[in-house]
Amino acid sequence: MAQLPANDYLTLHEIIQQARLNLGNHAWHYIAGGAETETTMRRNRWSIDRLALRPRVLCDVGDTDAGIDWFGRRLRLPILFAPVGGLEHFWEGGPIPVTQAAEEFGVPHMLSSVCACDVGEVARSAPEALKLFQLYVHGDPQWVDDTLDRVIELGFEQVCLTVDTAVYSRRERDLAQRNIRRANVPGRHWQAKLTWKDIDRVRSRIRVPLILKGIATADDARLAVEHGVDAVYVSNHGGRQLDHGQGTMEVLPEVVDAVDGRARVIVDGGFCRGTDVVKALCAGADLVGIGRLQCAALAAGGKPTVLRLLELLESEIRIAMALAGAASRADLGRRHLAVSESMLPTHTWGAFPMLNDDLSAPPR
Repeated sequence: MAQLPANDYLTLHEIIQQARLNLGNHAWHYIAGGAETETTMRRNRWSIDRLALRPRVLCDVGDTDAGIDWFGRRLRLPILFAPVGGLEHFWEGGPIPVTQAAEEFGVPHMLSSVCACDVGEVARSAPEALKLFQLYVHGDPQWVDDTLDRVIELGFEQVCLTVDTAVYSRRERDLAQRNIRRANVPGRHWQAKLTWKDIDRVRSRIRVPLILKGIATADDARLAVEHGVDAVYVSNHGGRQLDHGQGTMEVLPEVVDAVDGRARVIVDGGFCRGTDVVKALCAGADLVGIGRLQCAALAAGGKPTVLRLLELLESEIRIAMALAGAASRADLGRRHLAVSESMLPTHTWGAFPMLNDDLSAPPR
């Protein structure tokens, strides 16, 4: 497949194919892999595919609006570019082209604190973007305070603490490639010491929305709300931390019920298609995080291809909403979902049956 101009991509799977051609094995399998047996990663995809959509007909969907309001900002799509460490491995400038594409299209980007970049340069590159900052705690409370104060001053409007990485997992694709990443990052032991007291301390001193990423049970969702968290982020790190966990779409309904409208809800984990996003909205999510697909688009062609990814996702979302009988997110609900049998394989790119083979398989 020759390199295509961004506007020539007509399907999402073409973007993934180009990314595979452009990337070496280390970067590719960093995208494609999960922890140990990759069971959690596969369950993410399975938990989406096992849900069928139940359409309603004869509804006025002549003016379908896929946008949502998010803490005072109007978003064109209910999509968040999820935090991904190491974006610099996929395209020159790392997170900058992603943030710029997010600004131009009208969706948020959550910058990972382990991207090798100048955070100020990222902020200046897209001054009008809705920029969120995700923090791994690699220092003492003063380090946390100093880091958050700086990014808020730079224009990041919301901050997120990731709480599912107390220890670094065994990512066997990376290990098999001898691609050793971040297991021994200085200060990493501070992440293992995090407790709800730390959440209280952060909440008491910042005045921007606080998000917790890595919630996977109703019990922790309730605690998050009780501790003043503004948004609960349902995630299992794309299946890259605890192996043999549940898929996030299995967990999402119980989290939504536990939150009970007292906080916003984000979800990620295997979401690759417009129908995936619509299913999450039906189950009660406000935003859907796009991780691996973001990396693929960046690797396939930088900012223009990231923008093309958003255009294709928007088309898929609007079509799925209209055919389900929904003119807006408010029209979607659990009545549109039914548990059924998955028809697709559960590997990383199983949502794209037109790919020639399982591109996520390790090389022989």
